[in-house]
Amino acid sequence: MTPVKIGLLGLGTVGGGTVTVLTRNAAEIARRAGRGIRIVHAAAREYDPAAIAGLDQIDHIGQDAFAVVDDPEVAIVIELIGGYSPARELVLRAIANGKHVVTANKALIAMHGNEIFAAAQERGVMVAFEAAVAGGVPIIKALREGLAGNHIEWVAGIINGTGNFILTEMRDKGRDFADVLAEAQALGYAEADPTFDVEGIDAAHKLTILAAIAFGIPLQFDKTFTEGISRIEAQDVAFAEELGYRIKHLGIARRVSAGIEMRVHPTLIPHRRLIANVDGVMNAVLVKGDAVGPTLYYGAGAGSLPTASAVVADVVDVVRALTTDPNNRVPHLAFQPSELADTPVLPMSEIETAYYLRLSARDKPGVMAQVAGILGDLGISIEAIKQKEPGEGDTHVPLIMLTHRVREGLMDEAIARIEALDAVSGDVVRIRMETLAG
Repeated sequence: MTPVKIGLLGLGTVGGGTVTVLTRNAAEIARRAGRGIRIVHAAAREYDPAAIAGLDQIDHIGQDAFAVVDDPEVAIVIELIGGYSPARELVLRAIANGKHVVTANKALIAMHGNEIFAAAQERGVMVAFEAAVAGGVPIIKALREGLAGNHIEWVAGIINGTGNFILTEMRDKGRDFADVLAEAQALGYAEADPTFDVEGIDAAHKLTILAAIAFGIPLQFDKTFTEGISRIEAQDVAFAEELGYRIKHLGIARRVSAGIEMRVHPTLIPHRRLIANVDGVMNAVLVKGDAVGPTLYYGAGAGSLPTASAVVADVVDVVRALTTDPNNRVPHLAFQPSELADTPVLPMSEIETAYYLRLSARDKPGVMAQVAGILGDLGISIEAIKQKEPGEGDTHVPLIMLTHRVREGLMDEAIARIEALDAVSGDVVRIRMETLAG
């Protein structure tokens, strides 16, 4: 049977890995797909030929990406250039030309996925995006197909390896955030501008996709609450450890009676949880279904070959489905397009969680009673209080509290009142807590 011909956009880290996997494992892939798969046309502004195995098997490599999506020989376009533009224009042009698309571009899917999927549905082509979330971890397929018989209750994931590496180093070695970030940049884990990673934007793109697939709602990146890890201090990591918790930068999507929660923020979780022990640059996603219970998906969330593994798996899926009636293919967002729900996404002020609070209080009698009184007036109950001993000459001491679950809006009011006390210095540090119990 004639091989399926592929057009590839981008020959960077993931693009190079995709070439390597498709050529190195060509025979095995053909056995799985039922046909050979061959890259015939690629486009890249720049690349390192010496670093990519298999480039000699590509018929044509140029710089014009639109020439690839317009090539009549190409049946499937793999988009690995990233970003919003020109990726959006290229993908929509490929779809208009009747070509299937495979992408690892989480920003593109989170921001423009609704438009792209509607265009693909109308044209009768597939858009596959497994590699857009958690690299080589097959979480999209698990949610969309493996857990199709479940009512998904919640999803919680470590879905950015850079942030996880930083928090792991801070915990294991007592290092400061800025120090570890500089090392992450030197190692290539973090970009020169690390904003997307450390401020949670990258994780929010991915969580937007996971929530849409889990709950059958449109992609709504603009409604995902996002908070980064740049304000986490080494002392908070140490205090959390003393209290039996680990701090992880989590993306959490939960279905509650009032709607859907979608939030990315630092989170204290009990140290005994498996996901609390996912360290370094690794990713993990915990999914709770009503029938199966909690399931954990773990692996490399980035890198050349791990991400290429997911890209090639998507290509194989598309090849298998080339002759399938478009109405009988697995829907892009797991639910049939006409069945997507308009369930509201809750604002952060309406979400309930427990809290870790740290404040700098004057070392004198009655301060703790004042703080406890403010929390009590607002109906916020305290689970634990820990006061550190003052050092020689210190006028203020750290006061750490763990609260029971409470609505965020009430906690906002409580923190404002506490910060207004004369005996409290500076801002109150707030980190949300989740048990993630199965």
